[in-house]
Amino acid sequence: MIPELPPLELGYPHTPLRRELVDAVLRGDKTATAGLYGDEPLPQAGDRFLLLDFDDRPAAVVETTEVRVLRADEVDPQFARDEGEGFETVADWREAHERFWTGREIRDDTLIVAERFRLIERIEFPADGDRA
Repeated sequence: MIPELPPLELGYPHTPLRRELVDAVLRGDKTATAGLYGDEPLPQAGDRFLLLDFDDRPAAVVETTEVRVLRADEVDPQFARDEGEGFETVADWREAHERFWTGREIRDDTLIVAERFRLIERIEFPADGDRA
């Protein structure tokens, strides 16, 4: 049975980036994600989410372990690496996020929501695709 939890959407559905990010979480390579700070409520440590796959189906349950709001110039190399996308430097992280955030220029004082999470449970579907 799939738990009723809010979704965690990494990247956009039906894109190679979504597939790559979800696979990285399932392998344990991706344990962090970043978003632009805005008006939405922030997740809290202990919150659980359904990680959605390429087709917007639940792939796993993840639990938030830490949330920080920080300036872009405060993102450190370890956080960049923990995003599991192969970033070796904060500059690589910043460039990729500027592209993803529709070309928005990230200034040093741009506020970022830096979230860490852990994989709680994978959600497997039968081979025939039946999700009953």
